[in-house]
Amino acid sequence: MKQLGTHLVVDAWQSPAELLNDSERIRCSLIDAITAGGATLIDLCVHQFSPHGVTATATLAESHIAIHTWPELGYFAADLFFCGHGNPHKAVEILETALQAKQIKLTEIKRGFDPGMGVQDTSTKDRNVNSFTEKQALKPRRFRATLC
Repeated sequence: MKQLGTHLVVDAWQSPAELLNDSERIRCSLIDAITAGGATLIDLCVHQFSPHGVTATATLAESHIAIHTWPELGYFAADLFFCGHGNPHKAVEILETALQAKQIKLTEIKRGFDPGMGVQDTSTKDRNVNSFTEKQALKPRRFRATLC
């Protein structure tokens, strides 16, 4: 397989609720993690939910980091995908320390493809992902966007 990137999936427990509900702490922790991982920040969006919880996404030159918190459970989930240079493991260490997780589960996925396999056309497979008509697909949709 030709590896194109490393994808880390993080589940972390037993973090203090006040840290997981602090959007500024999450923002700073992500910036520190990006720096430690040697990645390049393009954009950062942080959203504070009511009554609690934070979701933050960082678009990187090397891919992305996303984090979702459940303060009431002392839990956060993070997704780090780095391609090219950078070290997502160092970024995870920063998040784990900054959010004081006492327990962490880390799953590493090597992302890429086998050049010998060629590209598969999945459009003819029975996937039933989108079961709406072309006419419905062309209908304008309303999205509620929030500014970061």
